[in-house]
Amino acid sequence: MLESIILILLLGFFGGQITRRLQAPALVGMVLVGIVLGPQMGNLLSPEILGLADALRTIAVMVILMKAGLGLDREKLSQQGTVALRLGCLPAACEAVAIALAAIVFLQFDFLTGLLLGCILGAESPAVIVPAMLRLKGLGWGVEKGIPDAILTGSALSDVLLLLVFSLLLAFLTTGGATGITLGNLTLSPLQLLPAQIIIQITLGIFIGWVMAKILVSLLTKQNWTQNGVQDSLMAASFALLLVVMAAKIPVFSGYLAVMATGFFLIELDAPLARRLRGGFDGLWTIAEIILFVLLGASIQLDILANTLFVGLLILTIGTLIGRSLGWYLSTLGSNWTTKEKLFLLPGNSAKATVQAAIGAIPLTQGLPGGETILAIAALSILVTAPLGAWAIPTFAPKLLERGEVDPTKVAFFGRPLFLAAVDTSPLAPQVLTKVADLARRSDGKVIVLYVDNQGNQGAIEQLQAQAQRLLSDINYEFLYLAGSVTEEIIRVAVDRHVTDIVMGKRGSKSWEEVLVGSVSQGVLETSPIPVILVESR
Repeated sequence: MLESIILILLLGFFGGQITRRLQAPALVGMVLVGIVLGPQMGNLLSPEILGLADALRTIAVMVILMKAGLGLDREKLSQQGTVALRLGCLPAACEAVAIALAAIVFLQFDFLTGLLLGCILGAESPAVIVPAMLRLKGLGWGVEKGIPDAILTGSALSDVLLLLVFSLLLAFLTTGGATGITLGNLTLSPLQLLPAQIIIQITLGIFIGWVMAKILVSLLTKQNWTQNGVQDSLMAASFALLLVVMAAKIPVFSGYLAVMATGFFLIELDAPLARRLRGGFDGLWTIAEIILFVLLGASIQLDILANTLFVGLLILTIGTLIGRSLGWYLSTLGSNWTTKEKLFLLPGNSAKATVQAAIGAIPLTQGLPGGETILAIAALSILVTAPLGAWAIPTFAPKLLERGEVDPTKVAFFGRPLFLAAVDTSPLAPQVLTKVADLARRSDGKVIVLYVDNQGNQGAIEQLQAQAQRLLSDINYEFLYLAGSVTEEIIRVAVDRHVTDIVMGKRGSKSWEEVLVGSVSQGVLETSPIPVILVESR
């Protein structure tokens, strides 16, 4: 088992990094590593690990849904009215029906078996969609109209809907029918009970999420049972996983929706705690992502996949371009979305991976006719739509969405911050370097030390380099010496290198106007599009 875990983490990580450097989504490399390690090729993973695959996938999905909840914005969702709710029902339902009809024609399935396939293929992947939408929120794409929030919420609701219908259909097909309930002289079939089941599962899921958020705030903030962010994240993850396990044992509420609701209500109840947890779950997802997609690749059966390649692609195309597109049109009808924003749903709301990996093999294990074909097409949907969606979302967002102002309380920072320390030969230089070192250590950031001078004073350059080496010895930094206008060069380097903050000195203790008028600090403050941090002389 230990060898398998090492292979999954190391090869999965490097496989993802290689494909990222080739300008492809990291998950493509992870899935390919899983195929190579899995039973179909290398057979290098232990049976114990493969036996734990479902449980590990459940943990990974819990992490990503908590991240989704911690990234939702109530105000933006309320602006959308019913769009998010419609996105949670109509695209998935229309795609499932379109796939069912296509399966009747091309696979000779009966309608119920085709609809079962439609429920599997119609589910959207939180593992692909959630990180992508949170990244768009962090960059500002579509945030003014709450488009990423609507997609996140709709994706979670649609998965709840399809999983319920899938369970009902599976009972019909494997047992020859499922029993309903009788109330006096009224007998309700399972199909008639389905709307009530959906409403109960969603309502209880949201309510239990609210209760769990209250419990976490009480334990982690008011009673101070934890001492740091790591312990906060560990407790929150444990309670979130408890919700998923409880929902499996007592299937009266949606465990995944409850997890997402927990994150959402945490923002409303305690924003500082939510911010800490957001960073902690970002770290957990780094590991969970590798495990999820490597094990997903290991579960794919290549021989069956090859036999259904053409017809599978045809069914996926019909489901997406006809069924799901009709659902998207109906979902955004009457909304304030532009045509381009509606078109963004094609790349932004089509990826499949997690649910297909979790339930794609169930019809086969239950002995359902056509189970092998269902599993193969589910695997094909993962291989095609997951990498395509992961690539298309960041590619088309700048072309189809408008960029708005980011709410820093609802997003996580993506990437390591880069600070520019503008120094000279004055006594302020060590203070500036000390300040920028502290900022970099707190955020795991990088530093550019910039010295602009037209004199070519080699002694001053060596002195500053020695100071930087001493004060930034544990920081990833770069020393730059340039000639030219000091203010212009500071701004140019900051903009060209996409600096997060400029750190520089402010001499003297006199009033702002007396000290800064005509100074380099004043010039940078007036012209810099990037935040400036001033360090005063002591």
